[in-house]
Amino acid sequence: MISELILKWYKKNKRDLIWRKTKNPYKIWVSEIILQQTKISVGSKYYLSFIKKFPNLESLSKGSEKEILKIWEGLGYYSRAINMLKTAKTLVKNKKKFPSNYESLIKLKGVGDYTASAISSICKNEKKAVLDGNVFRVISRVFNISAPINTVAGKKIFQKLTFKLLPDNQVGDYNQGLMDFGSLHCTIRKPKCKSCPLKNLCKSYKLNNIENRPRKIKRTTPKKERVYNYLKIIINNKLLIKKRSKSDIWKNLFELPLIEGKEIISKELLIKYLSTLFDSIKINHFQLDKTINHKLSHQNMTINFWNIGITVRKEKKNISLLNIKLKSIANYPFPKPILKYLNDYLNT
Repeated sequence: MISELILKWYKKNKRDLIWRKTKNPYKIWVSEIILQQTKISVGSKYYLSFIKKFPNLESLSKGSEKEILKIWEGLGYYSRAINMLKTAKTLVKNKKKFPSNYESLIKLKGVGDYTASAISSICKNEKKAVLDGNVFRVISRVFNISAPINTVAGKKIFQKLTFKLLPDNQVGDYNQGLMDFGSLHCTIRKPKCKSCPLKNLCKSYKLNNIENRPRKIKRTTPKKERVYNYLKIIINNKLLIKKRSKSDIWKNLFELPLIEGKEIISKELLIKYLSTLFDSIKINHFQLDKTINHKLSHQNMTINFWNIGITVRKEKKNISLLNIKLKSIANYPFPKPILKYLNDYLNT
């Protein structure tokens, strides 16, 4: 009954999205990975850029880490982009096509139950249920489920129920319809209950507790406070940058020379750091250019950008710095706050 109503609603209201015009599992995979971390209006632009650059598995397998990170720039969760690249290289090396069935998809690096279920149901009509925030919201309201969605026990309840609700046919359309319905109709705030096709079945509507569904257990983990001091150093019209190797959110992106600590840097600390890069230097000027606060889900970052003028006699060997022309900045993938700072600098 619910599946019929959702399919009927979807036929009338489904969004005209470019990846819905194909059953190509590679392209649907690209869209699903991108949309895991951004809204559709933003994700559509990234999808088009990605497919233009890498229209198929073979072209992606020939891509470089730098290229894929540049396309991903600003999306966050950069490890997902790296996983996509590794997957493409592995599949092509083993002379395999991109899979469309759940059992093969779930084995791919970076592909979880949600993504494998979405792709296999859309491409192969496999009877697999998807669970994202929109689906949790719709199902919790219709059945008035009080179990928290962010617990193992709660997720099992939803998994079991969503599987039971699957239709025999048009599983892909139903899954997409359920997600669209949650995104457009059964919204977080101000859901359109009066015109809802599920109104007569919705237990939370009858109990007038729509706003209390779904439930989540609040977990308060203190955010880590970090202070980054980035050094803008230009020598002979070339900017010094380096590749970030630290295993965190920005791994493998490029950044300016960095001094991380608990406070802004002193001239003494700057000299000590620069001495690890150069055998002989002279500091001509040392000025705080800009400070921004960059907030992430798990940490608050205070980022200081310093304008450093130095005279260098000799650069140490085996250091990991790159000297790039200012016009080449656009060719390198940077974290969003650094990219904005550099673009502002270039446009002044």
